[in-house]
Amino acid sequence: MDDEGRPVLRRDGRPKTKELGASCPDLGKRDHGSWFYCIELPPGPGGKRRRPRKGGFLTQKKAQEAAQQLWDKAQGGIDVDSKETVEQYLLRWLNKRVDLKRSTRGDYEDFINRIYIPALGHLAMRDLRTRHIQAMFEEIWAFSEVKAANRLAAQQAKAECEAAREAWKQAPKPRPPHLRARWKAAQATLKVANAKPRQNTGPGTQKRYLDTLSAALGDAVKEKLISENCADGVIIPKYRRPDPLVWTDERVAHWRKTGEKPGPVMVWTPEQTGEFLDAAAEHPLYVMWHLMVFRAPRRGEATGLPWSEVDMTKGRANIVEQLVSDSSYGVWEDTPKSRSGRRTIALDSATFALMTAWRDVQKAQREEWERKYKEDPKKYGPYVDSGYVFTQADGRPWHPDNVSQAFERLIKRLGLPPVRLHDLRHCAASLSLAAGLSMKAIQALLGHASYSLTADTYTSLMPQFEKEAADAPVELVPRKGGGRDYNPAAAEATSETEPQASSTDDTTEAAAAQRRRLYLVRPDTHGDSGSGDQGVA
Repeated sequence: MDDEGRPVLRRDGRPKTKELGASCPDLGKRDHGSWFYCIELPPGPGGKRRRPRKGGFLTQKKAQEAAQQLWDKAQGGIDVDSKETVEQYLLRWLNKRVDLKRSTRGDYEDFINRIYIPALGHLAMRDLRTRHIQAMFEEIWAFSEVKAANRLAAQQAKAECEAAREAWKQAPKPRPPHLRARWKAAQATLKVANAKPRQNTGPGTQKRYLDTLSAALGDAVKEKLISENCADGVIIPKYRRPDPLVWTDERVAHWRKTGEKPGPVMVWTPEQTGEFLDAAAEHPLYVMWHLMVFRAPRRGEATGLPWSEVDMTKGRANIVEQLVSDSSYGVWEDTPKSRSGRRTIALDSATFALMTAWRDVQKAQREEWERKYKEDPKKYGPYVDSGYVFTQADGRPWHPDNVSQAFERLIKRLGLPPVRLHDLRHCAASLSLAAGLSMKAIQALLGHASYSLTADTYTSLMPQFEKEAADAPVELVPRKGGGRDYNPAAAEATSETEPQASSTDDTTEAAAAQRRRLYLVRPDTHGDSGSGDQGVA
C-alpha cells in the first residue's frame, strides 16, 4: 500500500506484495498467519550459503519440531536443500545404470516415462512419501480391471472376425454379399477393440513396477538424497508365480468344450509331445523344436546358438549368447538371462543325429541359394554367412518372434492343447523328471539361478508322481494277504451273517472286528475306477 492506502501495482498491473513478518498489524489476531522456520546449514559447493526455509505451521512448536527433523537429516548427510524432482532423479538414475541389459533398460525407460513421471514426476524428491506411491498403485489397480475387460472384448472380436472370414471363404461362389458385410463389420469392431488399452497390469506386472521404483529409491537413499525408501511400505496385490499344469484328459476335454485354458503355463504329456514331434517332422524348424523339447534352451538361446559353440565330436553345446527381440520387432545379440544361464548342455543321441543331418542340409541350402543368386541376383540376395546353427534358406538367423508364431500356428492347425513355445522348457523338465533325473540336474539343464525355483516349480508336475506319492504311505503298512482281497459284496454278506454287537456294548470283539473290516482294508489298487486314497464308506 502507498501512503494513501492504495495498492502499489507492478508494470503488468498486478499488485506488489511482500511478507510483513513480525511487523504485520494483524499478527495478534487469533488464527492469523502461520509459523516459519529457517536454519543455517554448512555452505554448499563454492561456499554458497544454504538457508532452508519453510512455513505454513499452525504453532511455533510444530515449526520447531520440523526444523529439528530437517537439521537431524542434514547432520546425517541428507541433502535437505536439494530441489531435484522425482522426474529429474529417475532420468538421472536411468542414465547412470550402465550395467543394465538392453531389454531391461527398455523396460525401465517405459516404466519411468509411462508410469512414474505422470504420477510422481512433479514432486520434489524430499517431499515424496509412501502415500503418493500407494495412490499411484491404486489407480493402476482400478485401470487394470478396465484393461482386462478390453482384452476380453478384443479376444471375442478376433474370434468373431476369424469366424466371419472363414464363413466367407467356405461359401460357394458367387459368395453372398451379407457374408462379406459381416466380415468387414467384424474387422471394424476388432480395430476399435485393439485401439483400447489392453496391457496386462496384474499382480505380476505391478510387482515389476514396484521393484524397479524401489531399486531407484534405494539408490537415492545411498546418495543421501532421501532418508528412507518410500516404496518399502507400499502394498500391492500378492503375486504368485504360476505353476505349470499338465494337459490331462479332463483338462483337454474342458478346453475343447469351453476354449478355456486351466492356467497360463501348461505342459504336454509325453504322448502329446510325441504327437507334436511326429506332426512337425517335416517343418523347417523341427530340429530346433526337438532340441527345445529335450534339452530345454530358451527361445533366444536356440535361435542365437552358433556352430562355433557346438562340439559335434563330443555332442555338447555351450549356451553363451542369445538373440533378444523387443516390441518394435528389433533383434540383437546379448548374453544369457543370468550367470547360471551360461551353461553346457549334453546332446542326447537323437538330437545329436538330427543336428548332424541338419548341418548337411544347411550346407546344401547354401549351395542352392548361391546358385540362385548367381543366376538371378536381382531376385536373390547374397547368402548371409551368419554362423548360426538354425538359419533360413539364405543363411539369416530366425527372428525369435517368427519362431513363436510358427509354433502357435502349427499346434493350432494340429488341434493340440495350446502351450507357449517357452513351455517346451517345462516339457523338457517334466520328461527329465519322469526319466529319473535329480532336481539338481534339472536345475543345471534349465539354467536356473536357484535350486528352490526349480524344486518349487516341478516337484508336483507329473500326475504319475502324485499317484505314487498317494500310494506310498499305504505301502508302508503291513497287511494280512496284502490287503488286496477286499470285496464289498463279500464284506456285506459276512456282516449279515455275523452276530451284531449290542447297542449298549460296542466294545465287544465282534464290533472291533467289524470296524477293522470296514475301515482298515485298503481298496483294490489294480482297478482303474479311482485313486488309491479313496476310503471305504
